[in-house]
Amino acid sequence: MMKNAFLPKLKIAIDGNEANVLNRVGSNVYAFEVLVALEKLLRRQNKFAQEIEVTVFLAQPPIKQLPVAHQYWHYRQLRPRQFFTQLALPWYLLNHQKEFDVFYSPGHYASSLCPMPLVTSIMDLAFLDYPKQFKISDRLKLTLWTGQAVKKARKIITISRFSKREIMRRYHRRQHDIVIAYPAVGSRPRLNQTAKSKFLRRHKINSPYLLYLGTIQPRKNLKRLIQAYGLLMQLLAARQPKKISSPPQLIIAGKIGWLAKPILRTIETSPFKKQIKLLGYVSEEEKHFLLSQASASIQVGLYEGFGIPVLEAYQFGTPVVASASSSLPESGGKAAIYVDETKAKSLAEGLYQAVNLSVRQRQQLKKIMQQHLEQFSWQQTAQTILKTLLEVV
Repeated sequence: MMKNAFLPKLKIAIDGNEANVLNRVGSNVYAFEVLVALEKLLRRQNKFAQEIEVTVFLAQPPIKQLPVAHQYWHYRQLRPRQFFTQLALPWYLLNHQKEFDVFYSPGHYASSLCPMPLVTSIMDLAFLDYPKQFKISDRLKLTLWTGQAVKKARKIITISRFSKREIMRRYHRRQHDIVIAYPAVGSRPRLNQTAKSKFLRRHKINSPYLLYLGTIQPRKNLKRLIQAYGLLMQLLAARQPKKISSPPQLIIAGKIGWLAKPILRTIETSPFKKQIKLLGYVSEEEKHFLLSQASASIQVGLYEGFGIPVLEAYQFGTPVVASASSSLPESGGKAAIYVDETKAKSLAEGLYQAVNLSVRQRQQLKKIMQQHLEQFSWQQTAQTILKTLLEVV
């Protein structure tokens, strides 16, 4: 197909701050992967169709993992850093508004002063349903800035049917104003088995073990998980006394988030604290080491916008124990073991089921996991977002 000489070049502005992070979690992962996939998509598209030029705005220099700048992909650093979203970026766009056709923010935060058509991404609205589980400053910022962005945006990108319903309910936006662009995972990474063995030995992690991956914060329901782990140990002692001599460890891996002290106290006072290991933040490679060996990955949060860790576990054929509420049935599909996340007893029964899966049951689940994973790709996510941006323009 030849380029259409009569179509003008389309210019897109993007807030890249959420993506410009080395230790990425949650919304950082989504923003980063979207930028990477968008750049690949645009490189191909610009060869055959209308030229599209992107400028990614940052408060700090771009990290090396972000796409390399080229003719159609630029980075621009703005100051002041501490007022980037609500001052530096809108001020720049206001003074250069004729240079851009649309502005996209992959995160909740977008200024109401945006002088051009705005498309914003909203991951979830947990700060509205569980306000006490956020620091007051974060809650106020999320409430104010998300509200401004949702009101101003021509289109809203979200990450699950659950989040779409929540945005419609809370902000009374019409159904066709909200587009779902699911998160995804890449291809299964190859593991350095020697490095994996050293990592597990260094942290004294022995199979079998149950794994929680994510930030340590109240919304992740970790206090109840630790209580459920205690009930699991009692179930094993009652139903399978031979197994209790080598019980499954509980591995908790993730950075310490806000309001984490009660969770840490629950671990410290647990009668099974010797079997609970708190690793702190782990690298991508270490995360893969843990997932590949785990008896099950646990995602029993009270409220999730999607749940990328579920797909990451499926990459390794690792069973998942997940909440039956919010968006997790969308990310887990038919392969997860679902529990009532509000009841420790239900969690314990789910964990018991996971550690007692037969070889045949695990093989059957792996097939379902692989079929489920085929529904998600970052390329598809980028295509959905680009299509939305073009529609707005």
